[in-house]
Amino acid sequence: MKTPKRIQPLVDDGLVDEVLSQLMSGKEATVYVVRCGEEVRCAKVYKEVAKRSFKQAVEYTEGRKVRNSRRGRAMERRSKYGRKQQEEAWQNAEVDALYKLAAADVRVPTPYGCFDGVLLMELVTDDEGNVAPRLSEVELSEAQALEDHALMMTYVVRMLCAGLVHGDLSEFNVLVDDYGPVVIDLPQAVNAAANQHARSMLERDVNNMTSYYGQFAPQLLGRLYADELWELYEEGSLHPDTQLSGGYEASTEQADVDAVMMEIRAALAEEEKRLERAREADEL
Repeated sequence: MKTPKRIQPLVDDGLVDEVLSQLMSGKEATVYVVRCGEEVRCAKVYKEVAKRSFKQAVEYTEGRKVRNSRRGRAMERRSKYGRKQQEEAWQNAEVDALYKLAAADVRVPTPYGCFDGVLLMELVTDDEGNVAPRLSEVELSEAQALEDHALMMTYVVRMLCAGLVHGDLSEFNVLVDDYGPVVIDLPQAVNAAANQHARSMLERDVNNMTSYYGQFAPQLLGRLYADELWELYEEGSLHPDTQLSGGYEASTEQADVDAVMMEIRAALAEEEKRLERAREADEL
């Protein structure tokens, strides 16, 4: 097929030898199958922000650090340079997340670098070389659904241990090859510790996965995996090998308001005494 304009520079630089076909076009990017030497890979071409339906909402970019202070100031001012830098940061976030999650033993496509808004990465295929389907296209037995759901919960645990929440995890952002699920589409991944929306995003991710697999294994429905997971995370008790039960029960213990108010009043009284001592010292 004709080489898309955005991929032509990669062809000129010898990073891509040939564009074989268009794989899909989504809300944030168009993905092509390309040949790089003897390997077949995919090239994810990010759409310009004006043409994307998925906006860089504040809740996704909150907490992301920018090392270059000039770049950070430009991004805050939303200047032309700042918008360009914001686009690059959005794209590079996916590359960074892919490397980080691969190191955390989460199955993701192997990245080969991002070049001017084009991400080169592994093409996930089955044993016969066919492109792996999305989870939404796969029919599962009850046993397979239970096994794959448990594996996905393990991946979510490992993501959180690596400090990340996917933020847009669903049956449309998971591929399935002969070895199980593969997590894809990570430009919106958020910093779990620095983003105040991380918990709600985690709950949505986990509930999306549980609801989908629950179509084939109804016993999964109604399980509180997200609440269990976040509580372990906040307690500092979460580890990459943590196995979730889904049997979380929220504490029904009532807060002792009177005791709390007594502590507050005692603290205020102590502060008043401290200020009084300070005033007396000044008068001497």
